[in-house]
Amino acid sequence: MIASVPKEAVPGERRVALVPELVGKLTKAGLEVLVEPGAGQPAGFLDSVYEEKGARLDSQALEKGDILLKVQPPSAEEVGRIKEGATLIGFLQPHTNGASIRALAERKVTAFAMELMPRIARAQPMDALSAMSTLAGYKAVLIAANHLPKFFPLLMTAAGTMTPARVFIIGAGVAGLQAIGTAKRLGAVVEAYDTRPAVKEQVESVGAKFVELPLETKDAEEKTGYAKAQSEEFYRRQQQMMARYIGAADVVITTALVPGKRAPLLISEEMVRGMRPGSVIVDLAAEQGGNCALTEAGRDVVKHGVTIVGPVNLPSTVPFHASQMYARTVTNFLAHLLKDGSVHVDLQDELTRGPLVTHQGQVLFEVKS
Repeated sequence: MIASVPKEAVPGERRVALVPELVGKLTKAGLEVLVEPGAGQPAGFLDSVYEEKGARLDSQALEKGDILLKVQPPSAEEVGRIKEGATLIGFLQPHTNGASIRALAERKVTAFAMELMPRIARAQPMDALSAMSTLAGYKAVLIAANHLPKFFPLLMTAAGTMTPARVFIIGAGVAGLQAIGTAKRLGAVVEAYDTRPAVKEQVESVGAKFVELPLETKDAEEKTGYAKAQSEEFYRRQQQMMARYIGAADVVITTALVPGKRAPLLISEEMVRGMRPGSVIVDLAAEQGGNCALTEAGRDVVKHGVTIVGPVNLPSTVPFHASQMYARTVTNFLAHLLKDGSVHVDLQDELTRGPLVTHQGQVLFEVKS
C-alpha cells in the first residue's frame, strides 16, 4: 500500500503530516511512502532528506495514496482527487465541515479525524489535539510578552526595581497549563482559573495560584475529559466573579473551548474597560467565536487601551516542532490501524471507532449542514 503526504493547500498552513525521521517507521511496516515535492519545506524539512530516509517524491501523491496523511481537511477540489476507498487521517473539523465529510463518504473514503481521538490511556501517544494545544499555550505567552509594554520578570536595576507582570490564565487544560509554565519561566506572577476543581493540583504543580470562585462546578467536565458547556446564568455569574482578577492582570490568556460549540463568552466589553491601559488579552478561542466579546479572529485590536489578540492556527507558527509532534501522533495511530501492511478497521475498538467519521460510504459522525 502507498502512504502519501500531499502539500497542505490551506493558506498559511506550514505544518506537514509526516517528517523524514518517521518515514522508516512506515516502510518497515510494509508501506511505500510518497511525498509531494515541497510538502515539508515550510516546516524546514527538505525533499532530499525525505528521499534519504526512503520516501519517493511524486507530484501526484494525493491521487496515488491508499493512505493519505494530512494536517488540514481536504478542500472540495482535493476530495475529488482522492482515490476511491482510500484512508484519510488528519484534522477534519467534523463539527463544522459537514459538506466535506459527506463528500468523503460519497467517495467511500475511510476518514479519521485526529481531533476526535478519545481521552483514554491507550490513546495518549496519538493525542494530536493535546500536542497542538501545548504549542498554542507556549506561543500565546510569547505573543503576550511581545505586546505588553512591561517586563515579565521582577528586575532590580540601578534605575530601580521593576515589578513583575501579573498574568491570569482562564482554562487549565493542556494549553492553559503550558501557558502557565511558560509565563512562570519568564518570571511573571501567575494566577489561573478553571471550572473543573480537579485541576487545582495541576495548576499549582506548574507554579500558579489557583483562583477558586464560589460556583457550583461538579458537572463541569465531560466523560471525555473536556470542559462541558454551562448555562448562560453560570457564565454571567462567572464573569462577575472573575472581573477583579482580570482587572488586576497585565495579561489575560483565555483557553476555554467546548468541542463543537461556540466558545463560552468569559470577558465582556465592560470587563475590558476595567483593565489597565497597555494590558493584553490573548484569546486562544478566537477561531470558535472567542472568549472575549471584543475578539476578532486573526486580528490584533486595541479597545479601551487594551490590546486584544485573536490568533488563528498558532501551532503553524512553530512549524518544525509542530510537525514533529503531529507526525508522531499520526504515525502512532496509523501503526495501530495496520495489520499485515493494510489498514484494518475494528469497529469494536474504542481507539479506532472514536476518530472514525466515514467508512464504507457511510457518515459515522453526526455532522451539521
